[in-house]
Amino acid sequence: MNNLLIKNGRIIDPANGRDEKGDVFISKGKITPRPDGGAFETIDASGLIVAPGLIDIHVHLREPGQSHKETIATGTRAAAAGGFTSIVAMPNTSPAADSAATITWIRERAKQQACINVFCTGAITKGLQGEELAPFGSLAAAGVVALTDDGRCIQNHEVMRRAVEYARMFGLPVMDHCQDYSLVGGGVMHEGEWSLRLGLPGWPRMGEEMIVARNIMLAELCQSPIHCQHISSGGSVRLLREARSRGVPVSGEVCPHHIALTDASLKTFDTNFKMNPPLRAEEDVEAILEGIADGTLSILCSDHAPHASYEKEVEFDQAPFGITGLETEFAVFCDILVHKRKVISLGRLIELFTAEPAKLLHLDRGTLSEGAPGDVTLIDPELAWTFDKERSVSLSHNTPFDNHTWKGRAVATIVSGKIVWQAAK
Repeated sequence: MNNLLIKNGRIIDPANGRDEKGDVFISKGKITPRPDGGAFETIDASGLIVAPGLIDIHVHLREPGQSHKETIATGTRAAAAGGFTSIVAMPNTSPAADSAATITWIRERAKQQACINVFCTGAITKGLQGEELAPFGSLAAAGVVALTDDGRCIQNHEVMRRAVEYARMFGLPVMDHCQDYSLVGGGVMHEGEWSLRLGLPGWPRMGEEMIVARNIMLAELCQSPIHCQHISSGGSVRLLREARSRGVPVSGEVCPHHIALTDASLKTFDTNFKMNPPLRAEEDVEAILEGIADGTLSILCSDHAPHASYEKEVEFDQAPFGITGLETEFAVFCDILVHKRKVISLGRLIELFTAEPAKLLHLDRGTLSEGAPGDVTLIDPELAWTFDKERSVSLSHNTPFDNHTWKGRAVATIVSGKIVWQAAK
């Protein structure tokens, strides 16, 4: 573990209400008060933001079983290049992460190959089939931080109710991909003007909103948290706002593509704009921005979903859903939310990437408190830069943001006092 001094930066630590110029010390992998002596490696952070290490709670690392798309090694390098010191891996691997054995394999692999912290989620149901509950007790003992069938959605409400009740026994939040299959059918893009113009099957807002409403009722009934993943619909925002105002333990997250792009982006049939839930209309973007501004939507994440190029280079209907996002997400959110639209402050942006996800998943991260892990992200909020997918460190390059220029970027990622990534000067 390194002894590291980060000096002259603007420290923003939302968990402690701290926003001031100062120094941060890391010794033996932990945040420490100013030492009396000893040798410290020094970083001059003049002009930079010194923030707790950023956390992304929605990442597909693809291992085990799909290493042609991404690996734990490449995925964590991409996360570090985006400023993330901790990520939460989804369970839709092959085999699915529905057993203690698979969770143990992923955690051991991460110890060997990951350059940042990797936390695991466990599947809610065996094989992500939505029918029989996975063994929550052994998953909890193996160290999962949440339960989700992400990539799929449990359609049987009784199964979902029992899942939430049992998850409460182990203190685990449930995260849900909200999609009513009977309403969505074979939809591949937002149901609206552009789906009619392009002749593509529509994915209606109601397909998401129906499950969000279901989750609100179950969270209220069971008094146990349910987190709604990748919210895309304005109706979902309204449902969550009303429920949270009554104290229902439900929350929602936003991905960068759902505020940066709309369904009009699909007019070229570019499969790099195909994701699930889909890009929606401008009014949905406005509703999501309002939800971020008033705290209805309290977490930002990527839904990093890498696919090999040959998988995306097919007809639009046949292409898999999903895009990469770890290297661009902070920049997209900073550019849109802080600079262009002025929806939230820079401090609140950092809070949505640190204190809020740490609180939801009970992680000992997201803070610069004394004794906390020495995870730090250095940010230049004024830096304009252009993303080039050919220089991406992810194994896959299925991004809609190639050659886009953004304002704001993480310039160094530090894990346990060790610099694991630094932007080229």
